[in-house]
Amino acid sequence: MLSLSKHGVPYWRVPFDEPGADTAAGLLRNSTISAVNVSEVVAKLDDAGVPEYAVRRAVGGLLMEIVPFDTEQALQAGLLRTATRAEGLSLGDRACLGLAKRFGLSAVTADRAWARVQTGVPVTLLR
Repeated sequence: MLSLSKHGVPYWRVPFDEPGADTAAGLLRNSTISAVNVSEVVAKLDDAGVPEYAVRRAVGGLLMEIVPFDTEQALQAGLLRTATRAEGLSLGDRACLGLAKRFGLSAVTADRAWARVQTGVPVTLLR
């Protein structure tokens, strides 16, 4: 559900029929996504009844690098818990922000709560 790009970090939680979806879709190419957030995408597709073969094809067709959730990412996401708890950010949210922080990029999201937390990661809202 996240992707990192040299132009920002789009957070891929916006359904494609919502405001900001066109912007998010345009940012996905040449991006990077955490394996944690790929898992969130897979879960949403599964919830929607998408067959496994189609889910695998969709993930395989992502035009972005999938970054394994390693020890450094786990540390980054965990260390963001205190700063993000009041706004209710999830592990997936923190994985996105942590990866953006690790690569020195900005986070792009449709979730306004991200802009209210002090993480040291620049946040750009899609809508």
